[in-house]
Amino acid sequence: MFSFFKRKKAPDTPAPHEPIAPVAPAAPVAPGAPAPGAEPAPAAPAVVKTVARTEVSVLHEGGNLFPETAERPTTELEKKNSWMARLKAGLSKTSSNLSLLFVGARIDDNLYEELEAALLMSDAGIAATEHLLSELRRKVKEDKLLDAAAVKAALKSLMIEMLLPLQKPLELGRHDPLVMMIAGVNGAGKTTTIGKLAKHMQSFDQSVLLAAGDTFRAAAREQLMVWGQRNNVTVISQQSGDPAAVAFDAVQSGKARGTDVVMIDTAGRLPTQLHLMEELKKIKRVLGKGMADAPHEILLVIDGNTGQNALAQVKAFDDALGLTGLVVTKLDGTAKGGVLAAIAQNRPIPVYFIGVGEKLEDLQPFNAEEFVDALLG
Repeated sequence: MFSFFKRKKAPDTPAPHEPIAPVAPAAPVAPGAPAPGAEPAPAAPAVVKTVARTEVSVLHEGGNLFPETAERPTTELEKKNSWMARLKAGLSKTSSNLSLLFVGARIDDNLYEELEAALLMSDAGIAATEHLLSELRRKVKEDKLLDAAAVKAALKSLMIEMLLPLQKPLELGRHDPLVMMIAGVNGAGKTTTIGKLAKHMQSFDQSVLLAAGDTFRAAAREQLMVWGQRNNVTVISQQSGDPAAVAFDAVQSGKARGTDVVMIDTAGRLPTQLHLMEELKKIKRVLGKGMADAPHEILLVIDGNTGQNALAQVKAFDDALGLTGLVVTKLDGTAKGGVLAAIAQNRPIPVYFIGVGEKLEDLQPFNAEEFVDALLG
């Protein structure tokens, strides 16, 4: 169900994008590991080997950290149903404020007023709320809708139409390597999101390299190295120093290794911290010197619980960096799921992924119809 695409490469003319079928990455076998079919030896501890001044290669000598189980493989339909159940549960607080309005409701001014209040409480914002209500009134009048169920269906249709511009797949295989710069404020789940994205990309047969460019937070480097260990990928890092230099080293290493994707973590900062925002601009400039047109993707990770503050972050980081995509995390348990409508109305930057939990499968590509179904039932 992941909406990744990879461009096939041809010597003369480029072929059109074709979707990649998910490919499970082969379990790595470290030196000395038992051969397939042999009695497994006790797992050895992870080994951290320093390869170069700024390079940390993280290996695992006990086999795959995510071993295959003997259980029946999960079908795509079961995966989708499971995801929809988690998405509906995550958006239940927002949904309850909206969907219950239509239970036995009369189509009158009171319904529109209650709907306006519910949309504003969900942090859809004034502009998006006014647009939805205006279009809903027009549709009810033109189509002569008389019952609450029909009005609710009309609202769903309008919300899907509003959110569709945010639905765009993250394309892989466009560059060698594809350089991704990841930004966000502290606490948004940026480093965890990088780890999850790395694992997802590996499932599409993409080799990944990570760069620990967050040199301001003491535990950020170690946290990213843990994700590198889990995914068996190399982490470019420095004990201290210029994050732009780490980013440059990562791009050069990725080019030399023939890596498919290089993801650069950056320090979390508020958009009001102008000196740190300038640091982000410097990283972007240095990446362009390391590889033409880099970074190819600039993603902002935002916390869905922050509502209108998330929209303010999107505007500030987009003005400074020129964002290409968003990842909205922590939508589970939020009453502010309407913030995506505010983003669509004010700054329609593609939402590549949304997250509703801590597990790997809780981060999925954004689908407008699925989101609205979970929101309005």
